[in-house]
Amino acid sequence: MKLVLDTSIYIGFAAAEPEVVEFLATRGEQLFLPSIVLGELHFGFLKGRRQEFNQKKLGQFIACLDVKIVRVDEDVARKYGLIYLSLQKKGTPLPIDDVWIGACCMATGGTLLTKDRHFEEIEQIDTVVLEQPVPPPGRRR
Repeated sequence: MKLVLDTSIYIGFAAAEPEVVEFLATRGEQLFLPSIVLGELHFGFLKGRRQEFNQKKLGQFIACLDVKIVRVDEDVARKYGLIYLSLQKKGTPLPIDDVWIGACCMATGGTLLTKDRHFEEIEQIDTVVLEQPVPPPGRRR
């Protein structure tokens, strides 16, 4: 299966969440990561205390799993316009970064793997939503 990964999926993989690891191991023949997701991850790394560790871990993930980076080009930009207009006509706002992620997914012809249900509003792409794990008692997300 050709999978385009959302930020939530990389975070789940990095945290060794069993449902994410198993899904990628059993169904991820081709993996794609939109450059927008890279930007979201690097932003998070810069805010955190383990920036170097997290950047190295991301690099290993990309190299070891042969993840292809989806860059924004003219084709992706056209698909962004199509998705954004469609969402606007439905009166369904989504975060702009997520519209770009949807456009990258559409350009690859893959299925978006995410934990965020709002991606299902993008009619132009196939989406698989993994459920958020329930935190142990006493811990909040």
